Amino acid sequence: MNEVFLDTETTGLSFKDGHKIVEIACIETEDLIATGKVFHKLINPQRSVPEEAFKVHGFSQAFLSDKETFEQVADEFLNFIKDKKIIIHNATFDLGFLDGELRSIQKEKINKKLVIDSLEVARNKFPGASNSLDALCKRFNIDLSRRTKHNALLDCELLREVYINLLDAKEPKFNLLNNTSEVNVNKAKDYCKTVAKISNIELKKHENFLKSELKKNFY
Repeated sequence: MNEVFLDTETTGLSFKDGHKIVEIACIETEDLIATGKVFHKLINPQRSVPEEAFKVHGFSQAFLSDKETFEQVADEFLNFIKDKKIIIHNATFDLGFLDGELRSIQKEKINKKLVIDSLEVARNKFPGASNSLDALCKRFNIDLSRRTKHNALLDCELLREVYINLLDAKEPKFNLLNNTSEVNVNKAKDYCKTVAKISNIELKKHENFLKSELKKNFY
């Protein structure tokens, strides 16, 4: 099953308070390697954008006024995420908006069984610590220089890197080795397995060092 990293930007904090989605981004991966397939839409919320929200993502009501509505992009969005594992940071927030938007146009809600909340994964791994996307990027030394504003597509890219680190998985690499180089690599591995023997003189020097230096280093 392929994965989708998903993020949204909105006009506010709660769909129940009349706020709407202004941006949806999804990046598809296979075994956490990007497939190149992306869903990204800016959306006309058909309402005003409060100043607080504008400061977060930089999308004004005037800028969004000629964009598609959620109803116009809903089927394409649902087809993109269909039968895929969906990874979201703080899933409760995004699902609250997505389910609200889908319900308002008589579409089925997202299957929660397919959703993984990376925030919960992070809280289990680092209890008591700050586990915002920014904080996790800093913890894992992920470059945040491009994140001057909240941007759903960029946040999906950052989330993929964070999630790989949360799983203690190495960044997947392409295998570009041919048969000849594989043989050479195996030889190198065998060579690296050689055990170095320590001479009696070296052992004696180490013993004298411990007797003369260890005490003054710790007291």
